[in-house]
Amino acid sequence: MSDIEAMNKRRLPVTVIGGYLGTGKTTLVNHLLRHAGGRRLAVLVNDFGALPIDRDLIVAAEGDTLDISGGCVCCSYGSELMEALIELPHRRPDLDAVLLETSGVALPGMVANAVSLLADYRIDGTIVLVDAETVLERAADPYLGDTITRQIAAADLLLVNRCDLVDDRTRAEIRDWLSAQAPKARQIESVRAAIPPALALGIDHQPGRSPGLATPGAPDAAALYESIELGFAGTVDATAFAHALASSADGLLRAKGFMQDCVRGWVSLQMVGSRFEIEPAPAQERGRLVVIGRRGRLDRDEIERHLAEARR
Repeated sequence: MSDIEAMNKRRLPVTVIGGYLGTGKTTLVNHLLRHAGGRRLAVLVNDFGALPIDRDLIVAAEGDTLDISGGCVCCSYGSELMEALIELPHRRPDLDAVLLETSGVALPGMVANAVSLLADYRIDGTIVLVDAETVLERAADPYLGDTITRQIAAADLLLVNRCDLVDDRTRAEIRDWLSAQAPKARQIESVRAAIPPALALGIDHQPGRSPGLATPGAPDAAALYESIELGFAGTVDATAFAHALASSADGLLRAKGFMQDCVRGWVSLQMVGSRFEIEPAPAQERGRLVVIGRRGRLDRDEIERHLAEARR
């Protein structure tokens, strides 16, 4: 294993999942565990008081750890999150990614900032769930409202769950209100938190293979999302390209790419919403980029224009 590969392997991607009580955080976690596509995930939760993991997924339980089918593991961290994260790579060096489910009163942005200080991890994205039936009412509550709006403001992706329980007018009102609270966040709607796992876990893509938009529990996923793949040669200013993508139309939800940066050589680009991270990567045959977004709102011409402008 090269030094670059070893470095990338050490930095486990962490998806922070936040939202107030009753939004569907645990439902999302269980959905991702069922459809991890062979990835070995670790789930960290505040406690096992309500046993958040579906019982039929649990293989064994010992102390503060649950072994889950598919090679995944769930750990209880209580108030010792940082300690649990420091120990995790040593206890389970085979992991591919971490899901961190915060409590209903936690501020996911502060949690993500704390995790980003650990050398073994990188923040892959912060997903904040809201309940379409209750978010406007809860946000107006004099006791809960400040926490909820601060949760929303920290999101890279805002997951509007149970959107089937409200009418079109209310959904539009929620979209507008969320845009005002978190203008840089991308919004997606769901029923029972059933979204393509690639949106939460990142794109695990090989050339010539679909990035995985099938969404069990949401038969109309193909009508909601689409992917675009680009291949290209030459060098680019990866940072300028990433900034351009981040400021593009909100149809773009996820992106993953490999490219030859004009200064740093081969790098990988990981993007969720408007958050991006660029890291050293092994050399590739050519540059490539895969993006996932809302069907009909991904603009291939715009993406190609950003790429052309970033060429050096």
